[in-house]
Amino acid sequence: MLMNAPLKIAHVGPVATAIPPPKSGSVEQMTSLLTEGLVARGHDVTLFATGNSTTGARLHATFEHGYWEDEHMWPWELYEMLNLAAAVERARDFDLVHYEAAYFPISLAFARLCPVPLVQTLHHSPTTAEVALWSRYPQVGFVAISDEQARLLAGVSVVGTVLHGIDTARFTFREKPDDYLLFLGRFTEGKGVLQAIEVARKTGIRLIMAAADEAYYREKVAQHVDGQHIVYYGEAGFEEKVKLYGGARALLYPIQAREPFGLVLAEAMACGTPVAALDRGAVREVVDDRITGVVFSDLDAMVAGLDTVLCLDRRRVHEQAVARFGVDRMVRGYEDVYRHVLATSPLARRR
Repeated sequence: MLMNAPLKIAHVGPVATAIPPPKSGSVEQMTSLLTEGLVARGHDVTLFATGNSTTGARLHATFEHGYWEDEHMWPWELYEMLNLAAAVERARDFDLVHYEAAYFPISLAFARLCPVPLVQTLHHSPTTAEVALWSRYPQVGFVAISDEQARLLAGVSVVGTVLHGIDTARFTFREKPDDYLLFLGRFTEGKGVLQAIEVARKTGIRLIMAAADEAYYREKVAQHVDGQHIVYYGEAGFEEKVKLYGGARALLYPIQAREPFGLVLAEAMACGTPVAALDRGAVREVVDDRITGVVFSDLDAMVAGLDTVLCLDRRRVHEQAVARFGVDRMVRGYEDVYRHVLATSPLARRR
């Protein structure tokens, strides 16, 4: 195969909802951006996703819609597995299969059955026990989304590291924000929403929280919402999200868990909005400290140093984010990974 020849790629996305997602869904968003970027660069891509997805690639739909939209699609793991199985059954039509592992790498079970190389991107931070289990299939390549995640994947085959990208042109730069802080992300303990509320209260700045209403919100967060100083916005669609980012003086990211990337950081910065983040997971790989935001050691330091964040040059924040997180950089990174796998895999050599 010529090194610059177009590739035939089976790109397997989640079947939770449409690709791209109508509202939230970072894995679905990344799957869409990579698919369309690969198509734009001349590759022959088949996207395995729900029938209500929108793509410039060929679409193979085993299911018309996703299980987030249909409570009768249960167990959801079976729908994910059958969507992946459809790609493996057609694997001889492709040079490789790329699986977007939203929850866990189901693709491992197909590794010794698939006649072409199979790679996967994992979208969470794995535990030591998970990696020990996955190491039973050393022939399957993982594409890490940060150096932080690559370290956690020690024990399996990491074939490359590619930071997420965003369509920076769609994130409108805003030089003069409104007077509020923003929390955007899922309502879970690990995301640090209660800590964001604490920062807002101690600094006296209004906080807007945008995320889907789920059990953790009702049980732990709703009691703090007063509609004036602590405001619940609801789940935001893309255009609403961009407006919220641009209007915020800063994005609060008091993360409690070790996130492997932090997509909201890149999105906020692309709008010119600096971030106040705790030093957890891959934060230092995404945030340029004292340029696009400030990375704090603990919550007290964040409260004391928030003024430093608010004084950062928003135009410089925007320009740095555009330079670092453009989608074309991500697409080229995956191209390099694919070609490396095809050059070194025994399966590819046999073909």
